[in-house]
Amino acid sequence: MAKVVTMGEIMLRLSTPGNEKFIQADEFDVCYGGGEANVAVSLANYGHDAEFVTKVPDNPIGECAVAALRKMNVKTDNIAKGGERLGIYFLESGASMRASNVVYDRAHSSISTAEAADFDFDKIFDDADWFHFTGITPAVSDAAAELTEEALKAAKAKGVKVSVDLNFRKKLWSSEKAQKVMSNLMQYVDVCIGNEEDAEKVLGFKPGATDVTSGDLELAGYEDIFKQMVEKFNFEYVISSLRVSHSASDNGWSACIYSRDTKEFYHSKEYRVHPIVDRVGGGDSFAGGTICGFVDGKNFKDALEFGVAASALKHTIPGDFNLVSRADVENLVGGDGSGRVQR
Repeated sequence: MAKVVTMGEIMLRLSTPGNEKFIQADEFDVCYGGGEANVAVSLANYGHDAEFVTKVPDNPIGECAVAALRKMNVKTDNIAKGGERLGIYFLESGASMRASNVVYDRAHSSISTAEAADFDFDKIFDDADWFHFTGITPAVSDAAAELTEEALKAAKAKGVKVSVDLNFRKKLWSSEKAQKVMSNLMQYVDVCIGNEEDAEKVLGFKPGATDVTSGDLELAGYEDIFKQMVEKFNFEYVISSLRVSHSASDNGWSACIYSRDTKEFYHSKEYRVHPIVDRVGGGDSFAGGTICGFVDGKNFKDALEFGVAASALKHTIPGDFNLVSRADVENLVGGDGSGRVQR
């Protein structure tokens, strides 16, 4: 199995029970998660050697976050200890026409002050096959952006394949800042993953007349900007998830991919996910599943189908982590989406 390294921030997630609004909640459900950590969990579930790199405070809450990863068989040997606190995010889960809402409390978190000196990247990337990061980590702080670039340089020096999930977060930084920072980091990237908002806000590419709110996906627009992105950044693959939000509880879910070498554009099977149990972590489960397909040696179309199916299943699971097995995903890819009881 492949060795895949991810790096970013793991946070404490406090979510309202059921579909309560914040003002109704007298208690919160607790779990841990974060973009790159979620990807590592997916890959560990599929049997790969997944390692997560971060910095957490040297206190019981930091230990709980690390323990949550260890429970899922993610390697944590190179997690640094120190800093002031673990980041927190509050989640109010939407339903029907009411959207979900996230409130961040992550200022001055440990990862935001981490430096390259906190990590032995030469050791971390030794024998690694793949490195994954997202646009969330560079958005956390200037120091985290510098740390990300140092990790990318070390990964490329070792010949490691690199993927990014652009993951624009408007509550963390502006589009102008994102484009300045992320455009520079793209020189290290082989596989670029995102959605239509990420492509526009992070890299300045807009896919034609697509309107995800109405469900009008102009696939020709995606193919056009994918080609432009490849021309500008020389990505091996450009990938976009395609979410059609009929409501907060009812989404259409598919993805598309463009290959630099074969010049092929491919649109996956679409799944209708209804009702959605928890969509947070859906994009991360898609990235994790697609990366799994690639490191398994699948062709890019089959890798994409594995990622889309994995992510469709994640929407049925509460919490950040995708807890489905490889067999679960392969069954859905094979056409078994009946949901019948397995006896």
